[in-house]
Amino acid sequence: MRHLVDRVRACCLLTVAIALVFSSRQGWAQETPKSDTSEPAATAPAPETATQAPAESSAPTETPTSESPGAIAAGPSAADLKVMADTLWVMVTAMLVFFMNLGFACVESGMCRAKNCVNILSKNFIVFAVTSIGFLVLGWGIMFGNGNEYFGTSGLWMVSGADNSPATGSAYQGDYAAINWTGVPLWCKFFFQLVFAGTAATIVSGAVAERIKYHSFIVFSFIMAIAIYPVVGHWIWGGGWLAVKWNFFDFAGSTQVHSIGGWAALIGIIILGPRIGKYGPDGKVNAIPGHNMTAATIGCFVLWFGWFGFNPGSTMAADVNALAEIAVTTNTAAAAATLSATVACWLLLGKPDLGMTLNGCLAGLVAITAPCAFVTVGGSIIIGLIAGVLVVLAVIGFDKLKIDDPVGATSVHLVNGVFGTLCVGLFAEPSRVAARCLAPANTWSGLFYGGGVNQLIGQAVGVLATAIYVLLVAGIAWLILKYTMGIRVSEEEEIEGLDIGEHGNEAYHGFVMSSIKD
Repeated sequence: MRHLVDRVRACCLLTVAIALVFSSRQGWAQETPKSDTSEPAATAPAPETATQAPAESSAPTETPTSESPGAIAAGPSAADLKVMADTLWVMVTAMLVFFMNLGFACVESGMCRAKNCVNILSKNFIVFAVTSIGFLVLGWGIMFGNGNEYFGTSGLWMVSGADNSPATGSAYQGDYAAINWTGVPLWCKFFFQLVFAGTAATIVSGAVAERIKYHSFIVFSFIMAIAIYPVVGHWIWGGGWLAVKWNFFDFAGSTQVHSIGGWAALIGIIILGPRIGKYGPDGKVNAIPGHNMTAATIGCFVLWFGWFGFNPGSTMAADVNALAEIAVTTNTAAAAATLSATVACWLLLGKPDLGMTLNGCLAGLVAITAPCAFVTVGGSIIIGLIAGVLVVLAVIGFDKLKIDDPVGATSVHLVNGVFGTLCVGLFAEPSRVAARCLAPANTWSGLFYGGGVNQLIGQAVGVLATAIYVLLVAGIAWLILKYTMGIRVSEEEEIEGLDIGEHGNEAYHGFVMSSIKD
């Protein structure tokens, strides 16, 4: 015990000695040396005349460094600070959008059956990895590479140009912030666009859930990243023909993200067919409840939260006025749609179904995504109220057409992606257009603000062009996969559950649930 005390005492003394030495060295460092080398500093002019010093002094000057006595490090300029703020804002919001992958995984797995939970979680996890590689290798170049009005042709591979996107000045037609963000690094732009591409591919996952082959879904996701998403993206956000010739505007992606994913999902559902037991021989629609609405609710909260990166982040710069108002329009539309979907479901189906309430919230978020920067807060309420009713009607309508979408992805992302895009031509308010858009303020505004039908026609052309291209290319891709590697699991595997058949795994191993074989 005594030896231990001696050792502690010795350690304390040693610590005190080191501290004294260090403090004395700090004092020496802070003293101004009285030597010949300090003479130029002593005769330095006052700050207000410092710019005249080189002309008045014949003595050789030496560039101050952080090690020079009395040197004062120059701080970042206002332009540097702006670039830092813009870059930080874009990166943080991109990370919020990435976090939405968790929301999609929870919503989709919760709204499907327990026997397919692992499969759905795995698809949602791997889809972002697939998209990351595809968009890096080729997608970015096609979307933002310099080329023609239909797709990029230069700097295609591996983001090979120094900055091969037109997103470096007034030619950028993507997110319409009327501020100079040319200093935002290329990889910052790339990462922000990447997480959006990943979101579009994730939308397909829920729509084709519970019966698609795992490897076929992976291949299709890669096709989405290199041949579907970036081509339309070039038309809309890469200075392509929709933006230039038709004045098409989609601030944060009602068409570019949500409708693209929705159209690809729709044609996939049609080719894939409905789940076993979903529709009876007499046309009756059989409900197939989700196994974990807690997970679905958590997922919806995550998506709602992530949308505050999705929409405000699309300013692509720390424009404080714009990002604050966009956050409010985004939230207001989501809240209004949540309420209207709940009421519509209550009136039409007799009960306030939780799944409909959650999808109502998402429908409002999708619908406000295109016009979020251009509409008033009051306008966002109207958009949200309509979106909530639309999603309920769409779910019922798709079921009547025997289009089996287990999570309502097409009702949320496709139907309300189209609606939200058209809302730009209906509700865009002129002063917000002037503040946040590259187009001259007097060239367009929403129909309800006296803008006429020209902008609405432009928005409709964009919707139609996107639908034709995505349905065509995605349909060909699905058919090729169907007749080569196959896209649907066997009937036996579908009944048993894809967790066992595709992964040899279970989400709830050791638990027996009555619905697990349903």
